[in-house]
Amino acid sequence: MEVRKIKDTVIVETPHKVDVRKIYEKETAQVMHITLQSGEALKPHITPVDVFFYVLEGTPEIRVGEEIVKVEKDSLVESPKDIVHCLYNNSDCVARILVVKAPKPQSAARLL
Repeated sequence: MEVRKIKDTVIVETPHKVDVRKIYEKETAQVMHITLQSGEALKPHITPVDVFFYVLEGTPEIRVGEEIVKVEKDSLVESPKDIVHCLYNNSDCVARILVVKAPKPQSAARLL
């Protein structure tokens, strides 16, 4: 059994300039943990694989396509491949989101 603690995982350098940690990576899937401080956001982007977001803490706004919804803790949001999506934390509290991409992308996301 392999156990990973988020706090012990290295922050990945991304164009988004926020706390992103890769916590799982296999051919079948990739899992990232994102922490957004108040006022932080991901840049709108498109991934070549299906993605889902699971909100662990806070109430981030999640954009999928043209729709933006404020999402509560313990909620899951799906984003199909090849569609724009992003995360915003417009609240006063920290937001933590688990991001799962399946299968693992073979090419980088395209920033808009």
